[in-house]
Amino acid sequence: MKDMGEASYILGIKIYRDRSKRMLGLTQSSYIEKVLKRFRMEHSKRGALPIRHGIKLSKKQSPKTDEELKRMSDIPYASTVGSIQYAVQCTRPMSLTL
Repeated sequence: MKDMGEASYILGIKIYRDRSKRMLGLTQSSYIEKVLKRFRMEHSKRGALPIRHGIKLSKKQSPKTDEELKRMSDIPYASTVGSIQYAVQCTRPMSLTL
């Protein structure tokens, strides 16, 4: 085993530490940016939540034009959701223990 010093990045998670403030943090912003670029969604609108609580989805919100249909069919749904789930699961507060 070889000591390579303090970890700063692992599995898409950036680790930052401020010893003077006794603070340790994790961020996945670079991973999320890569996911957005991979699925050509880097120009999508940002918000606190992807969908407001209580919103009702309907067929009226489905793609209507050929261009919208083509754009939606080009996004691999399962891979997109899996990539987002990875980000959600890896750094949620309940998964961390000290």
